[in-house]
Amino acid sequence: MKIGFIGLGVMGKSMARHLIQAGYDLNVYNRTKKKAQPLIELGAQWLDSPSQIAEQSDLVFTILGYSHDVEEVYLGKAGLFSACRPGQIFVEMTTSSPSLAVKLYREGQAFGVSVLDAPVTGGDIGAQEGRLTTLVGGEKEILAQIKPVLATFCQQIEYFGPAGKGQDAKMANQIMIAGTMTGMCEALAYAKNNDLNLDQVIQTLNSGAAANFSLSQYGSRILKNDYSPGFFVKHFIKDLRIALEVAEKERLKLPGTQLAYNLYQKLAHEFSEDDGIQALIKLWWG
Repeated sequence: MKIGFIGLGVMGKSMARHLIQAGYDLNVYNRTKKKAQPLIELGAQWLDSPSQIAEQSDLVFTILGYSHDVEEVYLGKAGLFSACRPGQIFVEMTTSSPSLAVKLYREGQAFGVSVLDAPVTGGDIGAQEGRLTTLVGGEKEILAQIKPVLATFCQQIEYFGPAGKGQDAKMANQIMIAGTMTGMCEALAYAKNNDLNLDQVIQTLNSGAAANFSLSQYGSRILKNDYSPGFFVKHFIKDLRIALEVAEKERLKLPGTQLAYNLYQKLAHEFSEDDGIQALIKLWWG
């Protein structure tokens, strides 16, 4: 089986590396070829466009930044669908809108191509260690075919239903993270303001009812002033915007998510959208 991989950013580069190390024959493409060089040195084959990836791959994974990137890679003049063939499987792992996932699924049907929406969660460390969780929408039978491949970088593979439901599940995930990130930052701000030992606070909270992924993943980074992106502020803002837009259409109020969105917008404006999401603490600490 020839596998194609498009998108070699913070997450994609590690996911692709796991595929190579598992012995899969991998074709890669990224807007910036330089990011592919470490994978090429490991044995990946560079191709010059998504259409070439489609021509020379049986199974294709994509993980990109924004919805417009996804549309370009799939639907553009040199996109995947421009050179696809019946029987191929495309797995779209970018966090994007459920409606776009349905659109790609239907487009794939017209070409005899199976498209799954399978966004991942677990952060940069999860990608590096091959223990991501993927939330999948689409045809269950197609997922069953590729589970052994997904298992090279995912420790948990969850099926949520037809096309778009993987993205809906990822929105629920991002809504939860919005709450845990703001809660963590407020807890640390309060603890610092009251002269508590912050290392001790993090260790203690992580051993009790307040334990959560945000605190265990990002608490120690904050204390080291490490704001490098395991997950970019700008991408989290995009995700929260999608969740709020979907909720608005459904007349569902998400006040906590709206607050987190506003805070991250403020962070991007006053500091940097290219920091990791743990940089939210800067709104309290500067």
